Amino acid sequence: MKTYSTQTEKEKAIVVVVLEQKGDSKNRKTDEIVRLALSTDLSVEKVFSQNIKEFSRATVIGSGKVKEISDYLKDNPVDVVIVDYKLIGSQIKNLSDAFNTRVIDRVGLVLDIFARGAKTREAKLQVRLAQNLYNLPRLAAIQGSSGRFGSGGVGMRGPGETKLELDRRILENEIVALKREIAKIKQQRLVNRRERQKNGIKKIAIVGYTNAGKSSLLNALTRDNIYAEDKYFATLDTTSRKMFLDGENVLITDTVGFISDLPHELVDAFASTLEEAKDADLILHVVDPTAVSLTPEKEKYFEKSMQVTNKVLDELGATKNRLIVYNKADLLDEKFAISDDEIFVSAKNKEGLEQLKEKIKERLQ
Repeated sequence: MKTYSTQTEKEKAIVVVVLEQKGDSKNRKTDEIVRLALSTDLSVEKVFSQNIKEFSRATVIGSGKVKEISDYLKDNPVDVVIVDYKLIGSQIKNLSDAFNTRVIDRVGLVLDIFARGAKTREAKLQVRLAQNLYNLPRLAAIQGSSGRFGSGGVGMRGPGETKLELDRRILENEIVALKREIAKIKQQRLVNRRERQKNGIKKIAIVGYTNAGKSSLLNALTRDNIYAEDKYFATLDTTSRKMFLDGENVLITDTVGFISDLPHELVDAFASTLEEAKDADLILHVVDPTAVSLTPEKEKYFEKSMQVTNKVLDELGATKNRLIVYNKADLLDEKFAISDDEIFVSAKNKEGLEQLKEKIKERLQ
């Protein structure tokens, strides 16, 4: 009797890291794009990188690097090449032609992760809108490359089971319809928000870099069982729960995680979701101080992650009433000095949670 594996074989990928600004950390950029790729269940075979000194309008990376990658692919074929840069349509086409394989950029990869993770109707609408806004100006290039290399796989998925349609008229009509639907949801959020304000219900938003442990903290504070996994963007849907605090209920909301250079298509599409942070009475900024790179140097970079999150919050005009929560304290070899606006906790071991609640009560007075 023959046995057959039901496990789907992972798509193979290579990653091209583009360093364009002075001070860019190769380790950090490599780590983030590789983690994003792993979140889509890709098998990352190799990482290439290049410092851009003379920008190529045709391919972004230089002709020498294009040849190096092409030569590698001749003997080591992969399903997709991921370029850690926002590419225009002609650049996607030129690189696809040079590599003779499908090419997606950083934004396409992030959108694919969101498409896989969207569960609620609202999240699916928002992801679909973001994909359409991204695909519309790149339609010719995407159609050309998807036709040659297959229409499935990473970068070609719609939210849920929806097939990604690549037709200009369909996309344009759908964008209008999606914006209308999301506007209705936004209006309903506004009604709910006014009702909460009328009833004097205080609101807390949990924000932070993706994979910092936001959902785990929400579970620990509310004794709930929200899905949480050690993976980038494991949860996309905004989740709100009541927390009993000092004799009254407060509403605590877990928002979608941030990454550096969050695609503006996602910021626009998820505006109503991110408003949960904007309109909060208190923001819990969750940080993973144990986060290190996947590279051999094991570079720590949680401070950079904090800067990324603060930048997004500032752009949203979110409240300055923020409390920094260093999660995963049980994994720290040695704790560092912190201010009154910071606290160490472990959502996993329930360490520091009572102290955190005390700080929350002080901030909400």
